[in-house]
Amino acid sequence: MKLRCRRSLHLPARAATMLAVLALVLFEHDAWSQATRTIKIVVPFAPGGAASIQARLLAEQISRAQGSTVLIENRPGAGTVIGTEAVSRAAPDGNTLLLNGPAFVINPHLRKVDYDPVTGFEAICQLVSSPQVMVVNSASPYRTLGDLFNAARAKPGDLTLASVGPGSDKHIAFEMLKRAANVDMIYVPFPGAATAVNALLGEHVTAVLANYVEIVEQVKAGKLRALATASREPLPDVPTVADSGYQDHLADAWFGVFAPAKTPKDAVSQLAGWFGSALQVPEIKAKLVSLGLYPVGTCGADFADHIRKQYDQYGRAIREANIKAE
Repeated sequence: MKLRCRRSLHLPARAATMLAVLALVLFEHDAWSQATRTIKIVVPFAPGGAASIQARLLAEQISRAQGSTVLIENRPGAGTVIGTEAVSRAAPDGNTLLLNGPAFVINPHLRKVDYDPVTGFEAICQLVSSPQVMVVNSASPYRTLGDLFNAARAKPGDLTLASVGPGSDKHIAFEMLKRAANVDMIYVPFPGAATAVNALLGEHVTAVLANYVEIVEQVKAGKLRALATASREPLPDVPTVADSGYQDHLADAWFGVFAPAKTPKDAVSQLAGWFGSALQVPEIKAKLVSLGLYPVGTCGADFADHIRKQYDQYGRAIREANIKAE
């Protein structure tokens, strides 16, 4: 009887142990299946730009660190709308992501799109920011933003500013700054930053507003002169527009990564951890900074709040300046 009692008492303990082992095996299998999945990051820009460069750097780092396969797919077109809409329709399983910037929240204010930047995606992480910089040709007589605006007031409609556009974050920033400074400068849209910079190098336009990453090499080479940055923090030897008296006209270009709406919270959290960790790797940080892309790593609810604010701020600016897509 004692033996029977002893055996009967041990059966639940053994069963509990077996269940614990089984649970551990299942947990490890699930974690492994998540770590080894294939993830696609859709970049709605042409290859070779800042978006593609950072996407590839981070994809390679995550693949090395997590054992996953992270692929990049460039799907440019319609001012990032084509790639963005494609991701919004993807299965919400964490396997298809979007890397986008301000166009993500600007486009819905300018054209018909089949996505909502606030409710149609899960905000994973803001990856980087890049200052917007006003530059002139090094042969230009303008050495400060004040010089440029004083000349524009003296010669209304004669001076020109080029940037990517129309309806880009640079175009919107310029229109708001122009209104604040009460100057009449002609906006000249270009299909890309490279063509706008080439026009400035050829002295076909007066100034260019571009991301720092897009003009840094020409500035270092002495071909262009930086007058001011629209970021909160000054660049080396470059004042902010706030230093020139325009406190409310700060603007950084930014890039972030998103998943389709209803992607499971645990997948979003895991992905945020992966991207956040990748941004902290010294080699990755150094490469990004060398390109004028400054790691941010704001993830989850904080990034979602940033997106809501950006959506509202750009909408207000577009209405006030009566900006239309062309």
